[in-house]
Amino acid sequence: MTSLVMKTKLEERLEKRGRTFSFDHEKDRLSVREAGKTITLSLPQVIARFEEEGEEAIRKVLYYVNEGLHASLSKPNLSDSLDKVYPVIRSRSFPKESKSGEKFLVREHTAETSIYFVIDEEKAYHFITEKMLQDSGVSASKLIEKAFEHLENLPVSYRRDRVSENDFYFVRINDGYDASRILNARFLSEMREKLTGEMVVAIPHADVLIVADIRNETGFDVMAHMAMQFFAEGVVPITTLPFAYNDGKLEPIFIMAKNRPKE
Repeated sequence: MTSLVMKTKLEERLEKRGRTFSFDHEKDRLSVREAGKTITLSLPQVIARFEEEGEEAIRKVLYYVNEGLHASLSKPNLSDSLDKVYPVIRSRSFPKESKSGEKFLVREHTAETSIYFVIDEEKAYHFITEKMLQDSGVSASKLIEKAFEHLENLPVSYRRDRVSENDFYFVRINDGYDASRILNARFLSEMREKLTGEMVVAIPHADVLIVADIRNETGFDVMAHMAMQFFAEGVVPITTLPFAYNDGKLEPIFIMAKNRPKE
């Protein structure tokens, strides 16, 4: 399927009064705008998911756009929503401010990733801005503490695959926080105790977390391939670089067998 065909397909399904579309031919991106709010889609990534999942992929994209615009247009009260705040992981290139110019509440994570904070609205979430925090009277430290506490309380389940004596654990609960579970220090520590080889973690896009128990050079090659493939398929891509997990710390790595990290 070509980008133009996918563009037409999405526009037909997303059409709504007061909603407009713009297409960036050079970057192959479709932007959907409503009431001054915009969501931009990478068409090659949507096509990749469509080729794998068929119509289900389109349904997910429609849901992502419609609920995302709905959440961005709503104005939740932060002080009344502390029981619904969570941290989410995003790439370092993710926008640092809203379309209206308000700076998001952001904290550093790694050289590849940043931490944002959101209010969970069940079908979508609302990114918290510095202004929302200031107007609420809630301290940043209290909000961040609550957010991480809520994330740690989310259930974690995974599917395991074995390739050439290497184990790969896939967290894909589809609750909006799969990749963000990389911020759950307790979960990472428990996995480290469970694994016998080198622990490598990947968050290629927002809806998957991969934890690998690497025992030989083939494992590194497989992890690199997985990270690239998932990154290309994700609606919200994060990074193709996996992370070595050692002594409670994450370090982005270029996976090359001769340069692989040692514990």
